[in-house]
Amino acid sequence: MELFFLCGFILFTLFVSVSFSYLFFQKTNNKSSSMIAANTNNLPPGNMGLPYLGESLQFLNTGRKGHPEKFIFDRVAKYSSNIFKTSILAEPTVVVCGATANKFLFSNENKLVQAWWPDSVNKIFPSSTQTSSKEESKKMRKMLPNFLKPEALMRYIGMMDSIAQQHFQSGWENKEQVTVFPLAKRYTFWVACKVFLSIQDPKHVAKFADPFNDVASGIISIPINLPGTSFNKAIKASNQIRKELLSIIEQRKIDLAANKPTHDNQDILSHMLVATDDNGQHMTDLDIADKILGLLIGGHDTGSAAITFIVKYLSELPHIYNLVLKGNFFFIFFIFLLYKSRKLTQLMGKQMEIAESKKPGELLNWDDIQKMKYSWNVACEVMRLAPPLQGSFREAINDFVFSGFSIPKGWKLYWSTHSTHRNPECFPEPEKFDPTRFEGTGPAPYTFVPFGGGPRMCPGKEYARLEILVFMHNVIKRFNWEKLLADEKIIVDPMPIPAKGLPVRLIPHKA
Repeated sequence: MELFFLCGFILFTLFVSVSFSYLFFQKTNNKSSSMIAANTNNLPPGNMGLPYLGESLQFLNTGRKGHPEKFIFDRVAKYSSNIFKTSILAEPTVVVCGATANKFLFSNENKLVQAWWPDSVNKIFPSSTQTSSKEESKKMRKMLPNFLKPEALMRYIGMMDSIAQQHFQSGWENKEQVTVFPLAKRYTFWVACKVFLSIQDPKHVAKFADPFNDVASGIISIPINLPGTSFNKAIKASNQIRKELLSIIEQRKIDLAANKPTHDNQDILSHMLVATDDNGQHMTDLDIADKILGLLIGGHDTGSAAITFIVKYLSELPHIYNLVLKGNFFFIFFIFLLYKSRKLTQLMGKQMEIAESKKPGELLNWDDIQKMKYSWNVACEVMRLAPPLQGSFREAINDFVFSGFSIPKGWKLYWSTHSTHRNPECFPEPEKFDPTRFEGTGPAPYTFVPFGGGPRMCPGKEYARLEILVFMHNVIKRFNWEKLLADEKIIVDPMPIPAKGLPVRLIPHKA
C-alpha cells in the first residue's frame, strides 16, 4: 500500500511539474511560434515535437543509450536532407550536418551566429546572469591564450609527468585490476587543480572532486529543478564546489596580500585576482569561482573521457598497442600492408624508446612530446570515433539562408562532430580504426572537429594534447591490459563513458 501511494505521489508530482513548466514557458513557446509564423518561407524540413519538450527527450536519450549520432542520422535519412528543424531544450533549433555546415558556422561566428548555451548553464553558473554566458565566455577566451599557448604549456610537461607518476604509483601499481574511467578523472582533475589553482596535495584535490560528475551531467539537461533530476543534482553539486572554491580564493587573497611564497603567482587564479576590466574593476569572488569551476570541468572531463577510450581501443587492438609501445618492425610492416601507409617513420610509437632514454628521476620534456607523433595519431583516431565533445549550439543573430533554407533570427543551430567523423565522404570506412588518417596534412578541413573550429576552437587543445600524451606514456611503459567486460555499454551524458567505468586486468611489463 505504501508503495502504491508513493508511486501515485511521484506521478502526481511529475504531472504538476510538467503542467507548471508548460504554463511557465508558454511565453517562450508563443515567442517561438511567432518566430516560426513570421519566417515560414522555406524552413528546413523537420518536426518540432511536443510543446516545450520538443524532441529534447529523444535527443538526450539516444546519447544515454550510447548512440548520440542516431538522433541526427535518423532524421537526415527521414528528411533526405543534411539540415533539419527540431526543438531541443525548449528552443526552436536547426541541426546542420557535414563539413560545409561546419565551415559556414565556424566562419560566420559573430557575423550571422554567436555562441549559445542552454538556460541550465546560466543557472548552474549564476554569476553569468549578471551579464550573459556569452559575455563571460568572451572574457575567458581573452584571458586563457596566455596560459594555454604552447610556449607557456612547455613548463607544465614535467609537472604533468610528476603527477602521472604519483598517480600510477598510488592507483595502478601492485594491482591486478583497476577501473579506468574514475582513475583517468583523478589524474586529469589533479593536473587541472595544479595548473589552475596550484593545488597538488592529493587529499585537497580529492576533497571536492566527486561533485564534478553531477555538474557535467546537468549542464546539458532540461532545466526543471526537481529533486532527483540531473539539473537539480548539478545545482547542488555546483554550490558545494563553489563553497570550496570561495574558501581557496579567500586564502589566496590573504597569501598574496602577505606576499607569501606558498603559491605559484603565475597560475590562472592569481591572474584573475589581480586582473581588471575596461573600467578598472576587479572580478568578484563569485565571478572567479564560477570561471574556475568552468575551467576545472572543461580541463578534466573531456581529457578523462578521451584517455578512457584510448585505453579501451588499445586493449581491443593489440597491433596498435605494440606500435605505440615500441614500433616493432614486423608490426610496422603489417600496418603498412593493412593501411598502405607511405610514412613508416611516423608509425614508430617511441614510448618505450623514450622511457629507456630517461635517467632515474628524469621527467618528460618538450622534445619527448614531439617524438610521440604516432601516439597522437592514435589519440586523434580515438577522438574521431568517440569524441568527448558531441557538438555545440549557436544562435542566429540575423535572418539568413543556408543550403537553400531560411534560418530565422533567434533560432538555435546545432552542429555535431558525428556528422563528419562517421561520414564515409569525410572518412572512408568510417568504422575502421586507422591512425594513418592523420599523417601528413591529415583530414580535410572542417571534417575532424573534436575541439570545435574557427574563432571558438577550444583554447585548451594543446593542453589536452600534453595531458593525454603524458598519460599514454606512463600507462604504456608500465602495462599491457585486457578488458574485463567484452561488450560494455557506452553512455553519453554529455560525454561518452563506459557504463561500468572500463574495468581492466593489468599485465605489468617484465623488468
